[in-house]
Amino acid sequence: MAAAVPAVCWVRAAAALLLGCCGAALATGVQDQAEQFFRSGHTNNWAVLVCTSRFWFNYRHVANTLSVYRSVKRLGIPDSHIVLMLADDMACNPRNPKPATVFSHKNMELNVYGDDVEVDYRSYEVTVENFLRVLTGRIPPSTPRSKRLLSDDRSNILIYMTGHGGNGFLKFQDSEEITNVELADAFEQMWQKRRYNELLFIIDTCQGASMYERFYSPNIMALASSQVGEDSLSHQPDLGIGVHLMDRYTFYVLEFLEEIHPASQTNMNDLFQVCPKSLCVSTPGHRTDLFQRDPQNVLITDFFGSVRKVEITAETVSLDSDLAGFESKLPKDELATEPLKYAEQLPVAQIIHQESCFGRTDTANCSLLH
Repeated sequence: MAAAVPAVCWVRAAAALLLGCCGAALATGVQDQAEQFFRSGHTNNWAVLVCTSRFWFNYRHVANTLSVYRSVKRLGIPDSHIVLMLADDMACNPRNPKPATVFSHKNMELNVYGDDVEVDYRSYEVTVENFLRVLTGRIPPSTPRSKRLLSDDRSNILIYMTGHGGNGFLKFQDSEEITNVELADAFEQMWQKRRYNELLFIIDTCQGASMYERFYSPNIMALASSQVGEDSLSHQPDLGIGVHLMDRYTFYVLEFLEEIHPASQTNMNDLFQVCPKSLCVSTPGHRTDLFQRDPQNVLITDFFGSVRKVEITAETVSLDSDLAGFESKLPKDELATEPLKYAEQLPVAQIIHQESCFGRTDTANCSLLH
């Protein structure tokens, strides 16, 4: 009888060990599935889009920023998650032959100003101080929500900047400048304050690569339109408007983005190749050593879109029976009476290649910026 007791204990220990191993394997399998499902680790997207140039001859910088703005909106990032900073108002500039419009294509078919542009910082509000305050969250309590970057440690943030720059700096309003050290320190503050999960920085300016040389914070991927010592060139001169409509690098990036849809599997390596030197004349650069994931596994929509994480299942989900009773108690005017549907998106890729169709000439939208 005494010999039987150790045997029973041994059997129980073996069973416990077996159950523990199975449980660990099951937990590992579930964790692997979860990591694959949420492989980017983010739950929300934000975009900070900045044009730092004033004056009519810098029309292309405003067009650059507005073009990126409509691309990220088309791919799902709402205005509530976009901070748009425009240093000048080209749509209502007295020199604009087509008021209330900003075009990014030489045949004037694509009006990137549109009817629903929400500018958060405009004119002399676009300063180095305000930009750094938006990034770091150091803004007065009275600041409205639309002017805040309300991101968290699960936010993927796209930061796009365009303007005139040099080796290690970018000019704001032709009166002040932000240095690459100041920008790097702002990103470090964001990381320490858990304001982002991953960050994509894109800059279209002369000697743009110098602006990401001093970055040292984790999970940052950076792209620039030119290397140190190179100019970033303009593109598409328009005789009717009298200025260039866009910069070369942004033009080819946006041409690439027009082929992207919310379910696209295109990755960041494809974005790195969109503007070779034969097209850009300058040499675009990128930096990925601070980024933890392989760019080949990073989808374009991880930054330029706002894709909801969903999983399709064939199983039936039974809801709480109390919900039906709760709904019956609601007043009739609170219940939805009309079916909801997604707004139709503008087929820009088709418009660009269609025959010429001039934009609006009314000035109704000018009131939006005043």
